[in-house]
Amino acid sequence: MDPVKLSLLNHRFEGVAQSMANTLLRTGRSGVLNIARDFSCCITTAEGDLLVANEGLPIHVLSGPDIMARHMVDLSKGLKRGDAYLNNSPYHGCSHAADHTILVPVMDDEGRHRFTVLAKAHQADIGNSIPTTYHGSAVDVYEEGALIFPSVKVQENYETNEDFVRMCRMRIRVPDQWWGDFLAALGSARIGEQEITAMANEVGWDTLTEFASEWFDYSERRMIDAVSSLPAGKARRSSTHDHFPGTPEDGILVNVDVDIDPDDARIRVDLTDNMDCLPCGLNLSEACSRTAAMVGIFNSIDHTVPKNAGSFRRLDIILRENCVVGIPRHPTSTSVATTNVADRVANPVQCAIADIAEGAGMAECGAVIPPAVGVISGTSPRDGKPFINQVFLGMTGGAGAPTTDAWVTVGHVGNAGFCSLDSVELDEQRQPLWVRSRKLVPDSEGAGKFKGAPSIAVEFGPVGCDLSVGYVSDGMHNPAKGVREGHQAMGSNQFRLLPDGAREQLEGCAQVTLNDGELILSISCGGGGYGPPQEREPEAVARDVAEGWITPERAEQIYKVTLDANGRPDMEATSRLRSDFAA
Repeated sequence: MDPVKLSLLNHRFEGVAQSMANTLLRTGRSGVLNIARDFSCCITTAEGDLLVANEGLPIHVLSGPDIMARHMVDLSKGLKRGDAYLNNSPYHGCSHAADHTILVPVMDDEGRHRFTVLAKAHQADIGNSIPTTYHGSAVDVYEEGALIFPSVKVQENYETNEDFVRMCRMRIRVPDQWWGDFLAALGSARIGEQEITAMANEVGWDTLTEFASEWFDYSERRMIDAVSSLPAGKARRSSTHDHFPGTPEDGILVNVDVDIDPDDARIRVDLTDNMDCLPCGLNLSEACSRTAAMVGIFNSIDHTVPKNAGSFRRLDIILRENCVVGIPRHPTSTSVATTNVADRVANPVQCAIADIAEGAGMAECGAVIPPAVGVISGTSPRDGKPFINQVFLGMTGGAGAPTTDAWVTVGHVGNAGFCSLDSVELDEQRQPLWVRSRKLVPDSEGAGKFKGAPSIAVEFGPVGCDLSVGYVSDGMHNPAKGVREGHQAMGSNQFRLLPDGAREQLEGCAQVTLNDGELILSISCGGGGYGPPQEREPEAVARDVAEGWITPERAEQIYKVTLDANGRPDMEATSRLRSDFAA
């Protein structure tokens, strides 16, 4: 295919995915969708190979859509135009139960299945036994309590199955909100179906099929070039998740073995040397195990390499069954699969690549999910009705990179900065809460030649009612690590603030009820630094002090930069300080 035509068709497909995402953003009812943007849209071939995705969450789409699309084909009794399926089963390719995924087969006029469009949207409530979609202490899927849909047909001939709707309305705490989000995801998938069909009517179905094949080949060639430019090497890295209920007392140790073979242009990540699945909600689904390793790889190479089934051909992710970072067996709970332990896979992968290849990889991103990104619920004093939503009031977590400082609000490594921080005013308008303060914490970054993100501290609480806050905050005891002599960041923490000014320490994994007049203080993890702090440009350190990121004392003690009375680097004193440190 002509290269110009190849590029144009790729942009057309990307435009379809963006149209799907815009539909979800504009029509989703819950704040987790229309404020925080916790959703992703993608397109696969009829065979289930990932073709394109919107600028969504990597943890949602790199692996999993392929498995779900194939299950849709295998479990159906023949696909037809007008069908739609719902999959949120972590045993059938979904990331975790909270990510309701609508799949629509795109059929040609002869009834042949050509593509599949997927709209994945995190739900504010899915019928869990407690009001949160992150049930970290659930011993199994039964205690988790979520409604599980393993590729269930929810529409036929464009008509919605009302039995399915009644079942969800009976189980989900905010049925009208769920119904709005369901319609948003369904509308998103139907937009994708319509636009691909229109494109096929313009250029022909066979041309689109030919494009997919050649785009995969091109993407593989780009991946070959990227991997071939790296040095050969093997590295083992480990990362530890804090102790939560159902985990060992010293936490969950995750080992990754990374092997870069530039001659064969392959990267291999082996996750098999890890503990078995645990009686808690932190186990990874197969989709998240594989995706988390891929996130670490793509964070470490040329970012312009397309992320699709073609470039994936050069990656070998080795998993085993019944492993906490592998392939879970039913009824293992994977309630928190997209974040906590998944980050403990992606982070050491990118750190291992940094160990192998100078100028590649990244430090560790900060751990999640702090209370300021928890699920809040209660009964509103405004109308007496229940409310539930995940807020995104504050998390940072960005890691230092080989040539640049952290993206401060990356959120977490599998989020990649896609989810937006909430507007305080909108959160206060939609729920009976108030936010007393939200501010970055000085001197909390992972110091480095290129520094990690600082922590963010948020104080919030209820107005005129009690407020339940469910969260799973990792990183209090195991903060984000630096690489290549970069320093680790400050860890997370959380406290109940009482009306008399007292401060009460809270656990990292908890469902906390705040009484009216109480607040919760949420402190997120910062990100690790890349490279020695004493090699940071003195002018950059001076800017950090002027902006309030760090104090003058930290500039001198950690970065070995002395500032004059005007806040500018004293180059002579700085040179002596750094020479003495090197000696």
